[in-house]
Amino acid sequence: QSFTAGLRRDHDAVVNGLTMPYSSGVVEGHVNRIKMIKRQMYGRANLDLLRKRILLA
Repeated sequence: QSFTAGLRRDHDAVVNGLTMPYSSGVVEGHVNRIKMIKRQMYGRANLDLLRKRILLA
């Protein structure tokens, strides 16, 4: 019930997501890479080093 209500409410967004040739795959890949670096750095160093690793990766 709530799933179909959400589809009806966001009908335009659903149609555009299924028909437009654009993808957020590249952005999602960057987010995934940053999360992996954050997990590797947890408890090891300060924010400055984390920032450098993200910018250089």
